[in-house]
Amino acid sequence: QVQLVESGGGLVQAGDSLELSCAGSGRTFRTYAMGWFRQAPGKEREFVAAISWSGGSTYYADSVKGRFTISRDNGRNMVHLEMNSLKPEDTAVYYCATQSTPYGSRFVGDFGSGGQGTQVTVSS
Repeated sequence: QVQLVESGGGLVQAGDSLELSCAGSGRTFRTYAMGWFRQAPGKEREFVAAISWSGGSTYYADSVKGRFTISRDNGRNMVHLEMNSLKPEDTAVYYCATQSTPYGSRFVGDFGSGGQGTQVTVSS
């Protein structure tokens, strides 16, 4: 089982950038598609981005396409989410998680439970 630890969140202003990182443990990390989802208070879990096990395929929510970039480094068991042009509506706790399909998926239901999350707050 892969254990995950997210980092990199913070308080920024609209238009700023942040990069989230996710460190995974275990030799099977590279066999999983990985993704990020977010959850704001009182709202349901929302898909943000996903990347296949090889890094060859990426998927984004329409709300972040063109602003966010997901990447992975299987040699270091790391996944990153570069977030540019942040908006107040991006405010949420962001979670990194494995996915049940190795090819990547936009479905929230394909995510595992994820790490402890990292808070991103974007002020207007």
